[in-house]
Amino acid sequence: MLDQMPVPAAGCPKRMIFGPCGGVRSDGSCELDAALTCPWCDDRDPLAVRPWPSPTATGPAEAPAILTDLSVPPYDLAAMRDILELLAPVSDAVLVGEHQNRPDFPPTMVAAEILAAGTGPWITLTCRDRNRVVLEQELAGLAALGIDGVLCVTGDGRGQDVRPEVTQVFDLDSTRLTHLAATTGLTTAVAVAPAAPPAELRPAALAEKQRAGASLAVANHVGSPAALSSFLDRARAAGADLPVIAAVAVYTDERSAAVLAAFPGLALDPDAVAAVLAAPDPREAGIEAAVAEAEALLAVPGVAGVNLSGLASADGWRAGAEVKAEVAARVAERTRRDAGLAPGRRG
Repeated sequence: MLDQMPVPAAGCPKRMIFGPCGGVRSDGSCELDAALTCPWCDDRDPLAVRPWPSPTATGPAEAPAILTDLSVPPYDLAAMRDILELLAPVSDAVLVGEHQNRPDFPPTMVAAEILAAGTGPWITLTCRDRNRVVLEQELAGLAALGIDGVLCVTGDGRGQDVRPEVTQVFDLDSTRLTHLAATTGLTTAVAVAPAAPPAELRPAALAEKQRAGASLAVANHVGSPAALSSFLDRARAAGADLPVIAAVAVYTDERSAAVLAAFPGLALDPDAVAAVLAAPDPREAGIEAAVAEAEALLAVPGVAGVNLSGLASADGWRAGAEVKAEVAARVAERTRRDAGLAPGRRG
């Protein structure tokens, strides 16, 4: 049925049929070419090209309450295992990203390592470097391992200075990949960028991904819990009622804050950033700011969990993991305390 879809949008370097992607910059330009305006910012009717096949959703997913980003040096198995020892005991699951500037071990290998560490893997698959056949292979391998789920995204475009001799595929987009993943029986999550333009199309795009088979959404960083709450209200009105995991910005210094702020399609609270950087102990202030944001986001109707996201520290991979592990531990303990439960260890 994917083969019967309309042609990609004219002018979209990612060849998307179901857009917009999460990489639209604040002025409406494309992340791949600042001279291009995103076609979905140019009076495009987002529903005119959407004759979707019959739904294949697997039903509501059990969202991890604490989903922690796995940030590791590429192709370093010892470092991965070391960092997993820190994150696994305090995380319900870890999220494996797929970065345009630092490829890593194959998804099935990373998933097997996470399972061996004793926690659940959520694996991101993008359409940048794989055609449909290879994506089908990846999905079959992940399903055979019995992983918790897969996050389907179109993928950031590769920077012009990053391996310019390597082609970028974009054979599918995130919505079509979601449908493909759902047919394998995997729990399928999708990304949503509430702060990215064109804001008026984002709720309907999320609803379309749910109709394609998504049973969970991971929301990118927003400027405030109120902004996420407003977006989710509009998404529900558009027909999207799937559970949402909200991104928590984890930073403890200028560099880790700047790395997050540089990404298109997300927003940080500038007052919170300034307070952390000006604090006598920025590391402790950053940890507490992340915990406070997590608690506030978990109180938003429709939010079922939080994603601890970001570099966390400029002092290296392990230092960043230590910060995120501490945030996860404090969020878990405060959540249990607020629920009237005895302190406990995750895992």
